[in-house]
Amino acid sequence: MHVVNLTAAMNDGPWRTLLVTGSVSETEGDMEYYAAERGVAVTHLPGLSREISFLDDLHTLWALWRLFRRERPDVVHTHTAKAGTLGRLAAILAGVPVRVHTFHGHVLGGGYFSRRKTRFFLEIERQLARGTQCLVVLTKRQEQEMSHDLRVAEPARFAVVPLGLELERFAAMDRAALRPAARAAMEVPDDAFAVGIVGRLVPIKNHELFLAALAALRRRRPDAVGVVVGAGEREAELKPLAASLGLDGAVRWLGWRRDLPDIYAALDVVALTSHDEGTPVALLEALAAGARVVARDVGGVREVLDDAGAGRVVPRAMDAEAWAGVLAEEGAVVGREGAPGAPDDRALATRRRIAEQYSVGRLSADLGAIYRRELGRV
Repeated sequence: MHVVNLTAAMNDGPWRTLLVTGSVSETEGDMEYYAAERGVAVTHLPGLSREISFLDDLHTLWALWRLFRRERPDVVHTHTAKAGTLGRLAAILAGVPVRVHTFHGHVLGGGYFSRRKTRFFLEIERQLARGTQCLVVLTKRQEQEMSHDLRVAEPARFAVVPLGLELERFAAMDRAALRPAARAAMEVPDDAFAVGIVGRLVPIKNHELFLAALAALRRRRPDAVGVVVGAGEREAELKPLAASLGLDGAVRWLGWRRDLPDIYAALDVVALTSHDEGTPVALLEALAAGARVVARDVGGVREVLDDAGAGRVVPRAMDAEAWAGVLAEEGAVVGREGAPGAPDDRALATRRRIAEQYSVGRLSADLGAIYRRELGRV
């Protein structure tokens, strides 16, 4: 969404952009509809995918080199690990003047691969950084981690540019009006305590902690219901895990959804249990929607929540029982407040501030300034 939003905004200004994307596996949500709705044409390279394949990756590198030689871009801006590697290599070989890369989180913290593979990928990033004029991170904490802890590059090479999302629809939504129908559609009783998690079903999202915390929470709050939004490679193992924890009938597995304002309106609390993150999109959406948030202290989570003055950050080491205690405390707050009604002025101001701080307009202005700065140095 971030990249499509950026492309659409840049095309509305003085820039001409070309968005290149790869193939989507069966376990991933296909976001091409999002680009189509915003009039963004997408150039597909089928060989570009999350999976590592020497032949496919070599063919993709060749295809990107040919594309860059034909189009002669002034700037190549890459996102995510695989596209960032192949895209920057091809841009260097094709003589593209300015290369920019955005880290939307990373795979360098040990949560994805073995220690040996992690060291290998870290060295690749360090070498690629030498040929990248600007390395973009989403938060100041991420900048600290990438420059000082992982030593990908020196601090001067990084720029902090927060996500740019269309959050206005979340900030403007009427939670009280949407809640009854949304809960009915999910078969969640109106008086239940609904705790949700939104994200791909992949190891880094740590859904097992969410499920264990939900099981512990139900011993305190038998009315607690879990709502899992998203799909992915771990679905086949997470559902049996939920059953083994005694959560049969207590979890709603919703898969990929496009009606997210309705989802957030139905939830009392949104949980984020990830091993690692950059800036979680679900966190920003939940805050803009006025939902309560409990999030693990990873990536830029604390920075976002401190700036927003909303939500609760819990330590990385907190176990499922302690998580259940925090969620129960949040449930008590929801119970005292009653079903969401008309929000107060302070809550509305927070929702508007989040929508503005992470807006598409701000994103395009920030990156446009970086592009012009780096082109001026060529």
